[in-house]
Amino acid sequence: MNKIPKYNGKTKMFIDGTWTDSVSGEKREILYPCTGEVITSVAEGNAEDVKLAVKAARQAFDHGPWPKTPAAERGRLVEKLADKVEEEREELAQLESLDTGKTVEESRWDMDDIAGIFRYFGQLADKEGGEIIQSPVPNTTSRLVREPVGVAAQISPWNYPLLQASWKIAPALAAGCTIVMKPSGITPLTSIRITELAEEVGFPRGVINLVLGSGNTVGTEMTVNPDVDMVSFTGGIVTGKKILKAASDTVKKVAL
Repeated sequence: MNKIPKYNGKTKMFIDGTWTDSVSGEKREILYPCTGEVITSVAEGNAEDVKLAVKAARQAFDHGPWPKTPAAERGRLVEKLADKVEEEREELAQLESLDTGKTVEESRWDMDDIAGIFRYFGQLADKEGGEIIQSPVPNTTSRLVREPVGVAAQISPWNYPLLQASWKIAPALAAGCTIVMKPSGITPLTSIRITELAEEVGFPRGVINLVLGSGNTVGTEMTVNPDVDMVSFTGGIVTGKKILKAASDTVKKVAL
């Protein structure tokens, strides 16, 4: 049996522009699904790590430059992420297959889709001119303009890890939101890599935050933290119901 490829990537979380271990110092072993071999060990976060990440995202949204950045400029940065995915297509595909056990060819198709998602929302960023609605006042025009909601918590599943995450990351960034991401605890490697690529692109500090860990600890804090404005979750119905219930008292919007 051939040995699994060696993983040389980062194993930490990304909070407020810094790669960091978890507050507790705990680690989680990441296994290769095909053989059960250990690929690497990554930081295992908990509620305290989420609080730090949300605080950074809140600060970046309330006082940082990102929400006030012109939409065209936000879009260009999101498009640069598309460029990065295209440049790193093979590396990302190999990494996704290592993490999930799927074929490399399928992962290559996923990377093409992911690049397209970032490019689509990057190009859409400055195209939202607002919806014209009927005005009760004669000879006037009313326009409904959408604004960034704030801090978006994003919880992604184990299958199609980067594809599912990109559906959340791209529109939130294009709209001017700041984000706190939580990939599945068992397939975090491509989420770590896309965060590295976003750092290379040059998003402002605190705009993108990545917390690794389990749904019971990291996910729960993301859904009840009062500084989170929106929760985006992809996963099972039972967990979705728990998130709706937990988030109902604090968040402004929940997207399933």
